Amino acid sequence: MHLVWFRRDLRVLDNLALSAASASSSPVVGIFIETPQQWAEHQLAPTQAGLIQARLEALREELKALNIPLVVERANDFTEAARTVAEYATQTDAQAVFANHEYELNEVKRDERVQADLAARGIAWHTYADRNLFAPGTIKSGKGEAYKVFTPFKKACLRALDNLDLSPRRAPSVREETSVVRDIFSQLAPIEFVYPTVDVSAWVSDEKGILDCLREYCRERAADYKKHRDFPAMDGTSQLSPYLAIGALSPRQCLARLQAENGDWREPDTGAATWLSELIWRDFYQEVSAQNPAISKRQCFLSWGESVVWENDSTLFEAWKNGKTGYPIVDAAMQQLNQTGWMHNRLRMIVASFLTKDLLIDWRWGEDYFMSKLIDGDFASNNGGWQWSASVGTDAQPYFRIFNPTTQGERFDSDGRFIRRWIPALKSVPGKHVHQPWQWAEKYAQSIDYPRPVVDHAKQRKKALALFEAAKNQPQESF
Repeated sequence: MHLVWFRRDLRVLDNLALSAASASSSPVVGIFIETPQQWAEHQLAPTQAGLIQARLEALREELKALNIPLVVERANDFTEAARTVAEYATQTDAQAVFANHEYELNEVKRDERVQADLAARGIAWHTYADRNLFAPGTIKSGKGEAYKVFTPFKKACLRALDNLDLSPRRAPSVREETSVVRDIFSQLAPIEFVYPTVDVSAWVSDEKGILDCLREYCRERAADYKKHRDFPAMDGTSQLSPYLAIGALSPRQCLARLQAENGDWREPDTGAATWLSELIWRDFYQEVSAQNPAISKRQCFLSWGESVVWENDSTLFEAWKNGKTGYPIVDAAMQQLNQTGWMHNRLRMIVASFLTKDLLIDWRWGEDYFMSKLIDGDFASNNGGWQWSASVGTDAQPYFRIFNPTTQGERFDSDGRFIRRWIPALKSVPGKHVHQPWQWAEKYAQSIDYPRPVVDHAKQRKKALALFEAAKNQPQESF
């Protein structure tokens, strides 16, 4: 019997571990381990936990059609999870365990434990690079080194596309039913997490529905991605990131569908090419995380970032979290996050810049809060985005480039449509006045139930420049 350990690869189609396990006539069984204590330490959002649970329920039915049972067990943390998998493999007389690579530090240590435990039991351990278009360590510079800047990494990836078969794998064939498999099916219990979950019925969870979303996006909207992606009031992004985050969708599937529906996907400045760049950004941050384990220990990529003396005002942090900063685009974005578990990408940059450059709060506070809320939370991408915004990561935004939250709102939500949707108190503020509602209220003697700005952007910008300059003047080498 072959055991497939599902982690962040919750799909039947284009799953390398599942395909490999199914290559012979051996019976196949799937297993997933809920790790509530580990998830809590990793700030797993209840929205994402809800999506994982919903996806597991659908995945169980999809695998059942192939005569592959999916067992869901519980272990407190990764150490217990590794032991649980090894013990289950022993109990079911599995000859081998199949899994797809994960690259974060705790996950790597977990897999080293299970590999050693399985080896002691005489059980084989097979893993596959399934999570990215290009596995970490695959794309290297001419000197054989890992890239630390996105643009040359992207160019190398685009060149490599010509030489690799990145076509998605088909679903395994229907397995022959055996007595062992029948026994496991008869003992399956309902999937019930003890970890907190919230309702995610607004998101599809079956594989067909997810693939339909991918097809619709690539066919109908990807061509306009470059033109529309920065405007949060528009339906300009794919919103497929939650499925990529939990592995319900693979980047190979995304690339294949993009190519099928957009003949200009290689042409610079097209919507399709711009969306492909986002898939490559995902690979890049996975690369950075895998090559630099210190990132998983909450360290800045640029070591001078550890010298930044953050003010870390908890009152200001609460105002930021609750969308009560007095800066409408920031507050609307945080309301979107808090109410839906998702935030538009342009807004992620705006609120991250505001937290680190206006409120002078450690980017790690924001990183943790995002992970605790985001349905598409992914360690590498979330960490990379926050370090970029805080100017302490690879390919970082220069510390002297500080987003003005008011002008960002005026530029990307000029008529205030997005702001009014998420801040009902500002619905009566006319036109572009919505970006500085207190000026309008005072000028026209109006009353609004909305806080005044918690900080003065111009003053905070000067403080941020001084704070970063002081840290930068203690030069150290990056990883």
